[in-house]
Amino acid sequence: MRWVTEVAAVPARSEQTRTVMISAGHSNTDPGAVAQGVTEAEIVLEFRDLVSAALARHGIRHLTDGEDGNNLPLRQAACLAAEADIAIEFHCNAATPAATGTETLSRRDAFPLAGRLCVETAAILGIANRGAKPENAGQHHRLAFVSDGGGIIHELFFITNASDLGQYQQYREALADRVARIIAQAARDDKG
Repeated sequence: MRWVTEVAAVPARSEQTRTVMISAGHSNTDPGAVAQGVTEAEIVLEFRDLVSAALARHGIRHLTDGEDGNNLPLRQAACLAAEADIAIEFHCNAATPAATGTETLSRRDAFPLAGRLCVETAAILGIANRGAKPENAGQHHRLAFVSDGGGIIHELFFITNASDLGQYQQYREALADRVARIIAQAARDDKG
């Protein structure tokens, strides 16, 4: 686990009122889905680190589930999520090569934030918005991150879809910044 406390000074912004935790859903010991020559673990570890850097630039103190390029086992990440006001774990979906889009899995009370993540991810990557869904609606539904931790699982795109993956690879930095902005607004309880 790593607290990111060295953040950029952000003038003329409201103070952070909610704690934030972000997590990569897979690791070297659990690579997740494998397709198109990459693993889900490679993608979500990279993305978590990009979002962490962007959160720091936006002045948000936050906790990650490990040092750069590494993460904790799911059980430990779920415990950390349970202690945070906002907890988001990144994953990739996998299905047929034609399946596309982004979605989130969460408790119903997290649907507003989860829905914003879906809208913005779909817009940046130019893929379908599959929406904010309850915990039992996706392939990662058995993960304790939602049921025990109260967090949001953000399925960024389908790793099995070459176009989705290409869009992610092209726009990952813009997506990380947009996701960080959404989280920052929620952490400050900003309405914008």
